[in-house]
Amino acid sequence: MPLLEVLVRHERDVAGAVEGGADRLHVVTAAGTSPEPATVSAVRRESDLPVFVVLRLGDTWTTTGGELTRLVGLAHDYLGIGAAGVSFAFLDSELEVDTEVCLHLAGELPGVPWTFHSALDHTLDPRRSWRRLLGLPGLVGVHSAGSPRGMVEGYDDLLATAEADDRIARLLVPAGGLLAEQVPWLVRAGVAQFHVDRQVRPTGSDRAYVDAALVRSWRRLLDDAGGRV
Repeated sequence: MPLLEVLVRHERDVAGAVEGGADRLHVVTAAGTSPEPATVSAVRRESDLPVFVVLRLGDTWTTTGGELTRLVGLAHDYLGIGAAGVSFAFLDSELEVDTEVCLHLAGELPGVPWTFHSALDHTLDPRRSWRRLLGLPGLVGVHSAGSPRGMVEGYDDLLATAEADDRIARLLVPAGGLLAEQVPWLVRAGVAQFHVDRQVRPTGSDRAYVDAALVRSWRRLLDDAGGRV
């Protein structure tokens, strides 16, 4: 059945995600940056679900050598706490996937699964970016909405991309405003991982905690769609 990843910002989000049937937790701050290790530890204490933690220190998709060293240290802290994997994404000055940085991080974390988080939609040529990502060691998912403006704008391109290459379909994690009516078509295209955030918070508010009933509705949707394939 398709995997359901739920974004959590602190331990108070965990109960709703677990009770609703999430398969994986994606931990990130409200600013989209790396959380404190204490936050990850608190999340881990609330659940045995796999936890992936974002590695990002600023509001850009680039990084410096000093930041990269800090990110490696943070990654080891998260893994020591019990995180199952990490999530990171970097672009170079020409808005291409920075494979050098990604390979460096993957090399510093041998055997650790990771997802490429959101930056794909900000590259100049997403299809070329997909070619750069395919085959990177440890990569198990790529978050994308098909457009920097979200799934409402990017869905058609995202679906076409998944339908054109089963390798992409297997890695794709639709994120950024996923709508319920889009799920069956994406599953039919071979997509097997899905990410939700505001969709499982009452009124779609970032200030609301993850709600078990809302997560459960997505769980049922994915299971139904997966059962029809």
